[in-house]
Amino acid sequence: MIELNNFQQRLMATPEELDVFMGGGRGGGKSYGLALVCLRHVEQYGEKARVLYLRRTYKGLADFELICREVFGMVYGSAARYNSAEHVWRFPNGGYLELGQLETQADYTKYQGRSFTLLIVDEAGQYPTPELLDLMRSNLRGPRDMPIRMIVAANPGGPGHYWLAKRYVFTTAPWKPFLEPKSKRQWVYAPSTYESNHFIDTDQYSDQLESACPDDPELLRAWKTGDWAVNRGAYFASVLDEQRNAVDPWNEIPDDWSTWLAHDFGSSAPSATYIVAEAPGGLGPDGKYYARGSLVLVDELVTCKRDSPNAGLNWTVPVLAEEIVKMCKHWDVKPWGVADDAIFAKGGHAAGSIADEFSRAGVSFTAAKKADRITGWNIMRRLLADAGKPDKPGLYISRHCSYLWETLPTLARDQKRVEDVDSTGPDHGADAVRYGCLRRTACVGGVIKIRGMY
Repeated sequence: MIELNNFQQRLMATPEELDVFMGGGRGGGKSYGLALVCLRHVEQYGEKARVLYLRRTYKGLADFELICREVFGMVYGSAARYNSAEHVWRFPNGGYLELGQLETQADYTKYQGRSFTLLIVDEAGQYPTPELLDLMRSNLRGPRDMPIRMIVAANPGGPGHYWLAKRYVFTTAPWKPFLEPKSKRQWVYAPSTYESNHFIDTDQYSDQLESACPDDPELLRAWKTGDWAVNRGAYFASVLDEQRNAVDPWNEIPDDWSTWLAHDFGSSAPSATYIVAEAPGGLGPDGKYYARGSLVLVDELVTCKRDSPNAGLNWTVPVLAEEIVKMCKHWDVKPWGVADDAIFAKGGHAAGSIADEFSRAGVSFTAAKKADRITGWNIMRRLLADAGKPDKPGLYISRHCSYLWETLPTLARDQKRVEDVDSTGPDHGADAVRYGCLRRTACVGGVIKIRGMY
């Protein structure tokens, strides 16, 4: 009898119609779980089952090969045959499992024109971009009555950290199906950690992880907790934590929460607008407790080119204002808030300032406290660090804010002024949030006042 840990049980209970991103920390039992998925697929579909397990190098196949020998040996004994030269398992019922290597476009020619019913990519974080893996999806083909499936496994912290996080992690809550636009398939984000794997000595394994990265606390946190908000050496690395700061998308904003917009304007560069909701203290619509004064970034509107977070769409103010108003109507909030003070410059033309154009289009902004960037960053960092504390206000970010989750963890420090963010990076979302956090400090007697609006 094969015993499973909790993560593996949940993985096996996930419907086969769903593709899976196994994105936890180290030691959670992902590799063993992959072997079990292969075993079930072969048992269910017999000679129709054609499974391909991929790693970036042949050397990386060795560990999974040993796990397969253990698992398949318990079930089939010597009846399941492995050809070590071809890296192919052949099972008594005609099923087939190939352990393959894919590193470059040239490697893909080995698989071109072939069909597989289950595609598994392990240690996907070793791929700096997704193009090769997206190309492999064209090899997923099977009979009409047989589900095809792709499973991707990765730990946070590798070269592919950010495209994996953007595509699979900061989309919805773990274990909840979501539509992934590139593949047009329903996926599930399935995280795991070593602490839930009762088959290993967790204390000993924790010591091993700590000894492996004694001078890299962010990487250690990623390995231990599976936190995809980690970015080593980044400005927010020590205060941004997916488990603390990420919240599931909301359907509504409670009436007793204060709301405002936080906006950073751009044309050739992206503009970023966030709906900020401030907690009165108590439960939110997601059932989570938010301390009084906590801020939740509920939704975002960012005008950037696909896969180019630092390139804008050159929208005019009327077009942008129209979209902001639409977003506000969706959430039943008023289109007003704070923005970078550069939009209030008159510019020497009859049309007035950019802020005047927004006002004529129905969006009212007041100037943010932008003079002291460091103060703003420190307030924002403190709110991020205090998220989850019952007695202190924190800053929470909806998983729906995909641009912010893509860019915020990657922002570097300014090399000449380490207390500041490097403004050459995609800091547009972060700047908007900073303005929103500064506006919170204008609270007087429990009521936040916006100049010219009350």
